[in-house]
Amino acid sequence: MTQPVSPPRGSADKVPSVSESPAWRGMFARADVRTLSLLGVLAVLILIGGITKPDEFLDTRNLQLVLTQASVIGVVTVGMTFVITSGGIDLSVGAIVALASVWATTVATQEYGFAGILFTAVIVGVGCGLVNGLLIAYGAMVPFIATLAMLASARGLALQITDGSTQVVTVNSVLDLGERDAYVLGIPPLVLVFAVVTIIGWLVLNRTTFGRRTVAVGGNAEAARLAGIDVRRQRLYLYLLSGLCCGIAAFLLIILSGSGQNTNGNLYELDAIAAAIIGGTLLSGGRGTITGSVLGVLIFTTITNIFALNNLQSDVQQIAKGAIIVAAVLVQRRTASTT
Repeated sequence: MTQPVSPPRGSADKVPSVSESPAWRGMFARADVRTLSLLGVLAVLILIGGITKPDEFLDTRNLQLVLTQASVIGVVTVGMTFVITSGGIDLSVGAIVALASVWATTVATQEYGFAGILFTAVIVGVGCGLVNGLLIAYGAMVPFIATLAMLASARGLALQITDGSTQVVTVNSVLDLGERDAYVLGIPPLVLVFAVVTIIGWLVLNRTTFGRRTVAVGGNAEAARLAGIDVRRQRLYLYLLSGLCCGIAAFLLIILSGSGQNTNGNLYELDAIAAAIIGGTLLSGGRGTITGSVLGVLIFTTITNIFALNNLQSDVQQIAKGAIIVAAVLVQRRTASTT
């Protein structure tokens, strides 16, 4: 009878490491292609801006303005990325930013100075996120419906608080953060806050149990539940996180504009969702990338700046944004099918 041939010593039972796994290599390859594609789009936009308006677009102050404007929607997008990665959606982020900004700039709130404005903006954002989270996680409401209701309610409350007027900030310690004297090595404070939020968001999503649970819930909520993950609590935390980001963004917007208005944050939800999607976050959940989302924000902000410098109409700008979203999704699908 033929004896089985033993494998060479040291070669049996050798299990490929995670980095050697074809699946992991494919995932990393797709991530690299997505990032390089977004960097390429951003480079082309910078080139276009430099060609069409070289003196204005490449001016240091204009580049600082682009980064500053990207910071507000960028912070919102970080929170949105977590929500979408979990398979959810948040249509209320723009309205929450508006409500937090007007509540934090009332005369009564401004009497408490810098700390009062910051605390109010954050606590209003977290409070709205808590309501969303409870309705979705424990009330079993569809995220689209729950956050749509919050959008309407928050906008209405913001309008009621302001009565349609602009609330001017009179606290100098807040206004001073928007002045050039507050820049650190030429970097506006708002950009530094955005950078910190981005780094923390990347670490949480990619290096913590919370991030792994978020991906698991988005990939297959039932499998995540069977694996011991409290899916409802995880979803609650994610909407709290989104609300927190909205509160921070509202404070940054207050610094940037020096006021609180019920129209603040208009269409932020669409910009944040679009930036996350073109960055590589799956709308169906299960995959998210903070780096891609940030690049998506920079792309959209750069487009807005180029169109403004060239005095082009906003409708053409929206068409360009839509074309970029479609192109980015097609590139992602092409990458996924070939790797």
